Amino acid sequence: MRAEFYNYIEKLQDKICSKLEEIDGKARFHQDLWEREEGGGGRTRVIENGAVFEKGGVNISAVHGPLAPAMQQYFKVGDVDFFACGLSLVIHPKNPMVPTVHANWRYFEMYDKDGKVLDQWFGGGQDLTPYYLFEEDAVHFHKVSKEACDKHSPEFYPEYKKKCDEYFWNSHRNEARGIGGLFFDYLKASEEKTIKDWYDFVTEVGNSFLAAYVPIVEKRKNLSYNEANRNWQEIRRGRYVEFNLVHDKGTLFGLKTNGRIESILMSLPPHVQWAYNHHPKPGSEEEKLIKVLEKPRNWV
Repeated sequence: MRAEFYNYIEKLQDKICSKLEEIDGKARFHQDLWEREEGGGGRTRVIENGAVFEKGGVNISAVHGPLAPAMQQYFKVGDVDFFACGLSLVIHPKNPMVPTVHANWRYFEMYDKDGKVLDQWFGGGQDLTPYYLFEEDAVHFHKVSKEACDKHSPEFYPEYKKKCDEYFWNSHRNEARGIGGLFFDYLKASEEKTIKDWYDFVTEVGNSFLAAYVPIVEKRKNLSYNEANRNWQEIRRGRYVEFNLVHDKGTLFGLKTNGRIESILMSLPPHVQWAYNHHPKPGSEEEKLIKVLEKPRNWV
């Protein structure tokens, strides 16, 4: 399973990067191959200063070795070994009318010292963070995500949509990071689902990503914007940074397992603001977004 899933994310990385380069038309992804001292490595690809994408990363990695003591405590296990692989992406467009997008699909195995698999599971999801709310974009993103889920179970979309709303919640701000999508973790073999069933589901979601995001980019990338729009984008990006550095478990896992700092922090936008006690004008498009972020909405 680990070999099959890694082969899948290698091909998906190629496909996503190729499509995003085509859309941008100017910038290309820079590839950075790296190795982890304790075992494994990755293939980081970053795009910067493009015509459409200001900064973005589409990274894959496969790391293995002894599980760090901090993570042993987190998982409530003893001295075990692990293998983890996944694809993680964050795209920050230049135009404030185009939303930031994040996605991640990952696989994890845990072993005893004899190499016996003790546990294995999939996780991941995809979510959208707009700076200006176009409701039809939110509907489209959720509709594509729901269609991918419905091919495997009618229960998946409402369950994983709810988990996404709960996970990407900036509790210290009492607001959502964005308009959500899907989030799932610890998808393990059971009487109802084999690990191969979960592989089929997670890859279905991965395959849906471009269909969920690309039409939105194409529709919004040439819209006009001004300096005030850009300032708002940078202020909202500050909230994005806050979530990733304060709450995100993936960031925590990477830092606790001696992950590659540049790859972990590639999710951070290049230009960001923290304006003191900033509130949008009543009745503005900016306030419209904030009101939506105060309480999760059913988009489909």
